Amino acid sequence: MPFPKVTVVGAGFVGATTAQRIVEKDLADVVLIDVVEGLSQGKALDMMQSAPVEGFHSSIRGTNDYKDTAGSDLIIITAGLTRKPGMSRDDLLLKNAEIVGGIAERAASHSPKAVILVVTNPLDVMCYVAWKKSGFPVKRIVGMAGVLDSARYSYFIAKELGCGMNEVQAVVLGGHGDAMVPLPRYTKVRNKPLSDCVDPAALKTIEQRTRDGGAEIVALLKTGSAFYAPSSSAVLMAKSILRNESAVFPSSVYLNGEYGLKDVFTGVPARLGEKGVEEIVELELTDEERKALNVSAEGVRENIRKLSLCIS
Repeated sequence: MPFPKVTVVGAGFVGATTAQRIVEKDLADVVLIDVVEGLSQGKALDMMQSAPVEGFHSSIRGTNDYKDTAGSDLIIITAGLTRKPGMSRDDLLLKNAEIVGGIAERAASHSPKAVILVVTNPLDVMCYVAWKKSGFPVKRIVGMAGVLDSARYSYFIAKELGCGMNEVQAVVLGGHGDAMVPLPRYTKVRNKPLSDCVDPAALKTIEQRTRDGGAEIVALLKTGSAFYAPSSSAVLMAKSILRNESAVFPSSVYLNGEYGLKDVFTGVPARLGEKGVEEIVELELTDEERKALNVSAEGVRENIRKLSLCIS
C-alpha cells in the first residue's frame, strides 16, 4: 500500500526536523520544499542515506518547485522568519503573513484536497492567513500550538514535582503567545488535579515559564529558535490526520460560536482526522478561565485586524 504524501514547506530547522521525523516513522512520503536552491535537496538526500541505518521505507525528496508537491494529503507550513532575542511572536506578523499567504495559495492550487497544518508564528494569525489565501474549508486548516505548549507545561510540572513526564497530562488553551491559558483544573498528575499537587506560587512560576518557553530557548540559542519540540508536536498531529486516528489535541482551530468565540483561530481541544478538524471539544470553564480565553482570542483578533488589507 502506498504511503500518503506530505509536503513540508520550509527546509530550516523546524521543517527539516519535521520531515525527518515523518519519514523515520514511515508516516508518509515527504516533499521538502524551500526557496533556497539546493537546501531542501541536500537535506533530503542526507536523510535518504540514513534509511539503511534507521530502517524506514518511506521517501523524501527536496525541491524548489510547487509542481512536485501536487496531490499532497497534508501540507505542513513551517517557513517564515524566526524570532531573535528580545522579539515576541507577534513581531513576526507582517513578513510572515506575506510568506504564509503566498505558500498557502501555491500549495493549495496543486493539492486542492489537502489539510493544511500551520507551524509558522504568530501561529493563530497565520492559520487565519492560510485559510483566507488557500480558499479551503475552515476545517481543513489547523495550527500546531497547544500540543507544544502542553508539552512544555508537562515538562516543567514534572521537573518541579520530580515525577515522570508520562505521569502528567497537561492542558493549555488559547493563542500561542503570552496570553496562552494553562488549565491546572484539567491538568492531571497521577490522576490528581495539578492544583492539588503544587502550591500557588510554584504553579504561577510553572505557568509563566510555559508562556516564556520559546523565548527562553531563543535567548539561549541567540541565532535561532526551538525546533525539536515543535517538530515533535507537529508530527504527532500529522499522525492523527494521516492515519485518521481521530485523536484529540489542543489545536489552533477556527471557532464559530464554540466557547462563545467567533471568527477567530485559537487553541482548544479538537479531534483530528483525515479531513482535518472533525470535532471541537468544549470544556466547561470557570468565569475566570473563560475570561482568560477571551483575552487571548482578542489578542489574535487584534493582529488579524492589522493584516486586514493583505488577507482580504
